[in-house]
Amino acid sequence: MQFTFYYYTPSAAAGAIFTALFGICTILHLYQLIRTRTWFMIPFTIGGALETIGYVGRVLSSNEAPDFTTGPYVMQSALILIAPALLAASIYMILGRIIAMLQAEECSIIRLKFLTKIFVAGDVLSFLMQASGAGIMVKDENSADTGEKIIVGGLFVQIIFFTFFIITAGVFELRMARRRVAVSAELQSIWRRHMVALCFTSVLILIRSIIRVVEYLMGYDSFLMRQEVFIYVFDAMLMFIVLFVLNWMHPSQINCALGRGDVYFDKMVLLRKFVHGPAPEMVARV
Repeated sequence: MQFTFYYYTPSAAAGAIFTALFGICTILHLYQLIRTRTWFMIPFTIGGALETIGYVGRVLSSNEAPDFTTGPYVMQSALILIAPALLAASIYMILGRIIAMLQAEECSIIRLKFLTKIFVAGDVLSFLMQASGAGIMVKDENSADTGEKIIVGGLFVQIIFFTFFIITAGVFELRMARRRVAVSAELQSIWRRHMVALCFTSVLILIRSIIRVVEYLMGYDSFLMRQEVFIYVFDAMLMFIVLFVLNWMHPSQINCALGRGDVYFDKMVLLRKFVHGPAPEMVARV
């Protein structure tokens, strides 16, 4: 089939808005990452950066209409496609740290030493398949179908592992409730909040991946591909919410409880710091 860059002229305004939104969230994640030494959020922060650069690519493409070039198109197509895999990698690690924090490995259906490794391995496989598929798809007209199939395969891998991950998290919560594992009031509050954030963001990424699979299965010239609104409603908006939620409910508190981070800022401390300057007495050190 003949490869077409876009079936519409990309919106410069929409691209600029989401470039700004992703950029702000990513800068804040970088600050939180460095300030709290929450190193397992590095893939998440990189994912946010890729989302930002991807939407810069859409802005650049909007300025080229109707004679689109390969560079900006590949930038937005590949980076927006693969960024959620990096977001997922850090989300997988959050569950392992919650279980370790509670010392409740017996409530997990997967042993703690294997839990993160299994899900991150699946995530890496999905990432590589989507990245290679995106590269092959724009190589030439004869490669478009092959690239699409590889991308769909990578998205299916992501969906399978994410579904299993959500089941694992759900079973953990049920077992914690049924077995009534002894947890201090402080840790109870911490793990409940972060489990809600983890499950919510996981469902959003899963929904996004399912929509992208449907999009590619319908064909590159399908209705979903021809309407720009869908990439913003079912991809950009969902991924922005994922980044924002973990800005607001940053998992550095879990690291702090595990003794792996120097400081923890909750959302109100961060807001006060930006508005009024540092408030050392409000920082909990381990």
